[in-house]
Amino acid sequence: MKVVVTGKGGQLAWELSQTNPAFVELYSLGIEDLDITDAHATADTIQRIQPEVVINTAAYTAVDKAEADVQNAYAVNRDGARNIAEACRQTGARLLHVSTDFVFDGTQTIPYTAESKPNPVSVYGASKLAGDIAVAKLLPESSLIVRTAWVYSANGNNFVKTMLRLMREKPELGIVYDQVGTPTWAKGLAQWLWAIAVKPELNGLYNWTDAGVASWYDFAIAIQELAVEKGLLSSAIPIKPIPASDYPTPAKRPHYSVLDKAPAELASGLATIHWRKQLSFMLDDVKRISESNSAND
Repeated sequence: MKVVVTGKGGQLAWELSQTNPAFVELYSLGIEDLDITDAHATADTIQRIQPEVVINTAAYTAVDKAEADVQNAYAVNRDGARNIAEACRQTGARLLHVSTDFVFDGTQTIPYTAESKPNPVSVYGASKLAGDIAVAKLLPESSLIVRTAWVYSANGNNFVKTMLRLMREKPELGIVYDQVGTPTWAKGLAQWLWAIAVKPELNGLYNWTDAGVASWYDFAIAIQELAVEKGLLSSAIPIKPIPASDYPTPAKRPHYSVLDKAPAELASGLATIHWRKQLSFMLDDVKRISESNSAND
């Protein structure tokens, strides 16, 4: 099976390449290979490769920067998604498109389902929702949109790696306690996408994150506990819970964005794994990479 993954260099594309099944001929494309904001280039590339499946992980993800960089956020997240969908429509490829919990306003107190009404409160969320709508409109029968949240990996920049750095550098940290969601190890999401890639009968909208619920404060506490336990940190520092109002950002964020994964578990045959267990696996990856780099120096 021939598969194109966009967004090479990002953490999800990296994990997709690490978990690539033997039967998949993988074409992982970065901005240097394909500018998805260019409709003609996108059509030509997909036409040339002729994949059965395209997994679109490319996105403008600088949430705060997007508030002032609206045009570029929409160019990638809406127009880029539409260009890929149109290229897939022309060639008969199936599209798996990765979206976000930021399409919701965070006012619910129960998990968001595929049927929940989006109401983004940021440019990033609104631009991603526009992309979702474009994909669903162009490929109603041959696209699957998956919404995820709080993604991290041993590769790339993310909350876990930022926390590890700050825990080494700072005497203490204040972390937001009143934004609640679910961390998602990109490798687990990649494995779900590969399970879905071989089920062409599936389309529509699904949610996938790890299992459980956490605040950013809970997440930071777990990162430190596990990192100390694994020897990635030499000692612990105080971590204080703070309200989001004490840490103002240009973009507004959902206060609650837990997603209902039950239909995605049923469709894929995979069960979600608790986020703390997945975090432990990811930190094992970080340790292995660090030790490997040290051995090669």
